[in-house]
Amino acid sequence: QVQLVESGGGLVQAGDSLRLSCAASGRTFSRYAMGWFRQAPGKEREFVAGIGWTGGSTAYADSVKARFTISRDNGKNTMYLQMNNLKPEDTAVYYCAGALRDTDNYYRFPSSYDYWGQGTQVTVSS
Repeated sequence: QVQLVESGGGLVQAGDSLRLSCAASGRTFSRYAMGWFRQAPGKEREFVAGIGWTGGSTAYADSVKARFTISRDNGKNTMYLQMNNLKPEDTAVYYCAGALRDTDNYYRFPSSYDYWGQGTQVTVSS
């Protein structure tokens, strides 16, 4: 079992950058597929980015592609989301998620993940 804790959210202006972190407990983080999701008020939780075990396999939602970068440091049991050129429509609570899997792959659907963090608020003003 793994526990996930997000950090790094905040209030920024359009065009600014933020880096979110997701710290994981447990000894098997390197075997977890990881992902970032977000949920804005009144909307469903949506996929932002996913990453496989080694970091070599990644995927992004079209809305964040070329602006956001997902990465992980298995030595530090931490996943990151570098967010550049933030837009007001990026405002949401951001969640990290993890799933212990047998293959080095990413997953786009919330139902594919077993563990979730508590979320961190990102607010982008225009």
